[in-house]
Amino acid sequence: MSKQTGMVVGEVKYREGDGIELAIPRGPCEIVRTNLDATISWTDGDSHGSTAIPLGDLSRHLESGALVLDES
Repeated sequence: MSKQTGMVVGEVKYREGDGIELAIPRGPCEIVRTNLDATISWTDGDSHGSTAIPLGDLSRHLESGALVLDES
């Protein structure tokens, strides 16, 4: 498991169950990767959100530049 911080700077979407796609708000986030998936956590005003996404989706968001990891 690895933990990184980053920034959502473009369109990063996720799906809750079988529902519609929802957008993660632009701004800082935390990404925790496991062998199976990645969990992205963020705050939006007074609310806190998180979602697990497949590693392939994470790679796609990173490659497109919609999600940028902080250098550490």
